[in-house]
Amino acid sequence: MRLSRYFLPTLKEVPKEAEIASHRLMLRAGMIRQESAGIYSWLPLGYSVLKKIEIIVRREQDRAGFVEMLMPTIQPADLWRFSGRYDDYGKEMLRIQDRHQNEMLYGPTNEEMITNLFKATARSYRDVPKRLYHIQWKFRDELRPRFGVMRGREFLMKDAYSFDYDVAGARRSYYRQFIAYLRIFSSFGLKAIPMIADTGPIGGDLSHEFLVLANTGESSIFCDKALIGQSIPGDNIDYEREDLEELAKAWTGKYAATEEKHDPYQFESEVSPDHRLTARGIEVGHIFYFGSKYSEPMRAFLQTREKGQVPLQMGSYGIGISRLIGAIIEVFHDESGIIWPESVAPFHVGIINLKQGDTGVDSLCERLYAQCLSTGIEVLYDDTGERAGSKFKNMDLIGLPWQLIVGPNGLSSNLVEFKHRLTGAIELLSPESAINKLVHGR
Repeated sequence: MRLSRYFLPTLKEVPKEAEIASHRLMLRAGMIRQESAGIYSWLPLGYSVLKKIEIIVRREQDRAGFVEMLMPTIQPADLWRFSGRYDDYGKEMLRIQDRHQNEMLYGPTNEEMITNLFKATARSYRDVPKRLYHIQWKFRDELRPRFGVMRGREFLMKDAYSFDYDVAGARRSYYRQFIAYLRIFSSFGLKAIPMIADTGPIGGDLSHEFLVLANTGESSIFCDKALIGQSIPGDNIDYEREDLEELAKAWTGKYAATEEKHDPYQFESEVSPDHRLTARGIEVGHIFYFGSKYSEPMRAFLQTREKGQVPLQMGSYGIGISRLIGAIIEVFHDESGIIWPESVAPFHVGIINLKQGDTGVDSLCERLYAQCLSTGIEVLYDDTGERAGSKFKNMDLIGLPWQLIVGPNGLSSNLVEFKHRLTGAIELLSPESAINKLVHGR
C-alpha cells in the first residue's frame, strides 16, 4: 500500500482525553477515532490489526473443535426474561423497542440466544457434545467508559458456548478452551496468567480470568512467579485424546488470584517469599462453566437412557478482540510509539523514501515495493513528500516490525538501511539481501 493513497490521519499532539498509553497511541497512530463516549470508528490501520487478531482466534478455536456461526446483535427481550436476567442485568443493558413496540435489546452477551437456538434442534444425549462460537459486536452501557478500547461501550468479542449432557463432558469442553486461550494469547507474544475469578452476572461455579501483566491494568493480581515461565502447549496438542484438565494443572496447581479471590493467608502459606508476585493485570479473556443455569429455566433438556430428561450442561468463553489490541499496545510500546508483534502487525515492513522526486531513490523504492508485493510481504510505502524526520517519527509511531530506509547516500553504494523496530538495530544491506531477510528471516 502506498501511503499517499492510504488513510492514516496521525496526530502530533497527545490527545487530552487519553489517560493510558494504548489510548494515546491508537489515537495518534490513526487507528481509531471517537464518535461518542466509548464508541469508536476503526480506521484502516486499526481495522487491519483487528482482522489479524480475528484470524488467530479463529485458527485456535477451530483447532480446539469449536464451530463458527454468527448471531445477531439485536435480541428479543423475552429470551432474557426466560432466563431471569432481563431485570437483573442492570443499566449496562441497552433496551430498545422496534416500530411494533416489541421489546428488544442490544446484546451484551449471547447465553440466552444460543441456548434457545440449540434446544430447538437437540433432543437426545446423542446430539452432544457440541461447541460453537461467533465473533460479533457487543454493547454494554458502561457508566464511565474510559481508557479507549480497554473499556468501551461497543466492542468486538469472540464468545463461544459448549453443550454437554454431563458434568464430566462439560469440564472437558471447559479445559479445551483453557488450553486454547493459553495458545491464543501466546500467539500475540503475551503471557496471560489464568486466575480463579468471580463469575459475575454470567453465573456458574467454575471460572478463570486470563490476565496480562501491565502497570496500567485494572486488576490487582497475586501469583506464584513460576507461572511467568510456564511453557505453553505446542502445535502438537491433541484436543481429542489428551487429558486437558491434567495439562491445565500446571497453571491451576499454583497460586494465582485476582483481588476479589485473593486469600493473603493462603498466598503466604503456599508461595515462598521469593516467588510471591503482586502486580497489575489486564483481563484479556474469561471462561465459565455454569452447568444448567440457563438450560433449566429455558427448558433445554436432553433425553438420556439412565436418567430420563436432563438439562444441558453449558459453558461460555469470551475474548475481547478489540480490547486485546489495547492490551498488546500496553505491553509493546516505547516512547516513540507502538511496537507490533509480527503476528498482528498491520504491515510487515515500511519503506521510507528519504528524497521523493530523486530519480534513483524513487526507482529503487519502486523496485523494493514491487518485490515485496510479489513475494507476499505486506508493505506500506511512504511515497509522500514529507520531511525525512516526519517520516521517521510516523513510521516509529505506527510500529511496523521492519523499516527499509532508502536515501541518496546509500544509493551510491547500492545499500539500504534495514531497521528492526523492536531493538532499533540498523543494518546496511543490499536491496536483494534486505528482501531476502524479510522473506526468509535471515
